[in-house]
Amino acid sequence: MPGEQLSPWKVRELMTSAIDQLQKKGFDEARLNVELLLSHSLSCKRIHLYTGFDKPLTKREVDEFRMLLDRRLKHEPVQYIIGSTNFMGLELKVDSRVLIPRPETETLVEQVVFGCHELDDASKINIIEIGTGSGNIAIALAKYIKKSSITTIDNSGAALEVAKINITAHGVASRVTLREIDVFEPVDQLLLRRFDVLVSNPPYVPPDEWEGLRPEVRDYEPRNATADSKDGFEFYRRLVELAPYLLVDEGAVYVEVGFGQAPEVRRLMEAGHFSGVSVTQDLQGTNRVVKGRCRAKSRNPVVSN
Repeated sequence: MPGEQLSPWKVRELMTSAIDQLQKKGFDEARLNVELLLSHSLSCKRIHLYTGFDKPLTKREVDEFRMLLDRRLKHEPVQYIIGSTNFMGLELKVDSRVLIPRPETETLVEQVVFGCHELDDASKINIIEIGTGSGNIAIALAKYIKKSSITTIDNSGAALEVAKINITAHGVASRVTLREIDVFEPVDQLLLRRFDVLVSNPPYVPPDEWEGLRPEVRDYEPRNATADSKDGFEFYRRLVELAPYLLVDEGAVYVEVGFGQAPEVRRLMEAGHFSGVSVTQDLQGTNRVVKGRCRAKSRNPVVSN
């Protein structure tokens, strides 16, 4: 703006200084962090930082960037600072009410998409997601499975507020239904129909590992979306219990698991009489998704826990 006071800083110099600060503090991906924060504070695309390396910055622009950088130096996640993240090519609003979608969860979505594409004779595929969060999984499934109808539940009304914003922004509100439900409470209201697929990325960090998590997770992300209250397998046991009452016969279940958890989750499914249980690795070679099929059961008080 005319009359704004110029600072001594140009884009290149400010970026170099900020990257150096983050690297000295041990931050990973320091350059990417700075690119995201500076492009956000300047309201420009990242590529424009490099095409405008010698652009003089105003004092206001530098001050705004410094405030964002200070937040990052306190380990606040970049996604919360800029208010958004990317998941499977979809731009999503995120804040401290929801878990930040992870790249490894894309493997979970991909497996569901692949499985649903095999259902060529289905006129509609009814999917139940347990654990809505930001809405990333439900939105991606709605985008990539055109004949899907998705019901997604979460026990956090605050998370559902964020998910509603994202679902509306991506134009899939007509095919995604949000419900505030705690799966450890009675879920009889879900029994109005059977679903073809159950998908979940549940909280799976054991409580005794919480303090050892990175400060970005431990100090900023919602604990109830990250850790369970027992041993890391609390939600998987409940999902194995509920699935036969929520799904059609031979309905498919897909769950994301944490590092080293796949063998136990597979055992839980097989002990629950699931068939065709298998494990899929993510792009880092970690066993990330456990999937199987279960026999439908008649309605039973078990769903009321």
